[in-house]
Amino acid sequence: MSDKTASTEKQYYDLHTTGIGYLNRIREVEPKKGKPFLACDVAAIVGPSDEVEYRRFDCTVSGKEAQNLVRRCAAAVEAEKKVLIRFTLGDLWTDIFTYEKGEKKGQQAVSLKARLLRIDWIKVNGELVYQAEKKPNPEPGQDAEAEADNGTDMEETATELSPPQDGDDSEAPTELLDSSAADSERSF
Repeated sequence: MSDKTASTEKQYYDLHTTGIGYLNRIREVEPKKGKPFLACDVAAIVGPSDEVEYRRFDCTVSGKEAQNLVRRCAAAVEAEKKVLIRFTLGDLWTDIFTYEKGEKKGQQAVSLKARLLRIDWIKVNGELVYQAEKKPNPEPGQDAEAEADNGTDMEETATELSPPQDGDDSEAPTELLDSSAADSERSF
């Protein structure tokens, strides 16, 4: 009987991508079919620090903690402040679409899509406003999300980079916010 139970349980293979990038276009999406969801764009930073490029991901925000954090960033993004995050994405896929207006109207293009699973830290205009608690290191292969915690050098370099779009240089909050439930509704 235990063999039957073990064989009917679904197994999943996760693909997680970690990086640093700018948070943009936070929005609530209400599809014609299905439940509304929170979405955002992440402009991931790639390449050498003196010649960075950006890879844009259209993300569905998954998980309560990630949703709370993205919602807290909405006012800063709307104010065109530079909101830099260290993120974990999952389930990457592509979507082909056709431009409906503008110079490229009628042309097809590819959109990179993912689920935004985790945010490790948030900087607004270069000031650290959120730092997640460190997870204990799992056994190899148990939790790829926690295993993917490298990039310390990238964190130092990324604060000096410019976002892919012009942002407001107004003063950012200087206090370090904790991730307690009392602060979950507070914006940056």
